[in-house]
Amino acid sequence: MQKTFTDQMGREVTINFPPKRIISIVPSQTELLFDLGLDQEIIGLTKFCIHPIEKFAERTKVGGTKKLNIDLIKDLKPDLIIGNKEENTQSDIEELAADFPVWMSDIFTLDDAMKTIGQIGELVDREPEASYLNHLISTGFNDLKTLALQHHIDKKVAYLIWRKPYMVAGKNTFINDILLINGMTNVVTQERYPSITLAELKALNCELILLSSEPYPFGEKHIEEIQAAIPEVKIILVDGEMFSWYGSRLVKAVQYFFEFQKQIISF
Repeated sequence: MQKTFTDQMGREVTINFPPKRIISIVPSQTELLFDLGLDQEIIGLTKFCIHPIEKFAERTKVGGTKKLNIDLIKDLKPDLIIGNKEENTQSDIEELAADFPVWMSDIFTLDDAMKTIGQIGELVDREPEASYLNHLISTGFNDLKTLALQHHIDKKVAYLIWRKPYMVAGKNTFINDILLINGMTNVVTQERYPSITLAELKALNCELILLSSEPYPFGEKHIEEIQAAIPEVKIILVDGEMFSWYGSRLVKAVQYFFEFQKQIISF
C-alpha cells in the first residue's frame, strides 16, 4: 500500500509501505536503520557508512555523502532514500527526488535526533524498536545532565572539526547541544562551522580545546601544534562520532560521555 509522510524539511513523501529497497546516504542514519533490524531492506549506502562494518562490506556503495553516484542509485531502483539537509547536497537531492521518494532529516539538537529516530521508525515500520532506542537515549542523557550538574562541570570549550583552515563547531549545531548537555559552554558565538585562526582562538580564552577525530583526523601532533600557539589551554582528542552522530550511536555515546565527564572533572 502507499503511505504519505512529511519529512523534516516539510516535504510530503509518498512511499510503498513498508519500503523494501532502501538507500541511506547518511552514515549515522544508516547505522540506525541496521539497528532497527532492516538488514535485508538496505540495498545501498555511502562509502562513509562504516557502521556496522560487517554490513558495510556487503552493500553497494553509492558514492560519498556530498558526491553521490546518481546513475548507480537510479540503477538500484530504491523505493526509499533517506538523507539529511546538512550532509547531502541540494542538487543531488533534487535530482533524486524527481524519480524516487526521498525523506530528509534536519537535526540541530538531541531532541531533534530523538524525533528523527521516531519518525524513521514510523517510516520503515519499526516503531517499537525506535521507541526502545529513544527510551535508552533519553534515560542516559538525562543522567548525564544530572551528573554534569552534580559535579559542577562548567567548562568554556572550543570544538575543532577541521585544519587548514581551522574550523570550529559553533552555535546552532548538534555538537553544540551535546556540549551543553555535558556541562560545557561553547566559546564560539557564530553559527554553524566558521573558520578561525589560532590567534582568534586564543583570544576567546577557552579552558579546553577538543580536537575531533572527524571529519578531520586530528592526532597527537596537532595537540603540539596548537599548544605551541596557546600554551595555557588544555587540549584533548575526542571521538567525533560520539559528538556528531545522531542515530542509534547515541546509545553508545552515553557510556562514552560518562567516562568523558570523569576526565573533565580532573582538569
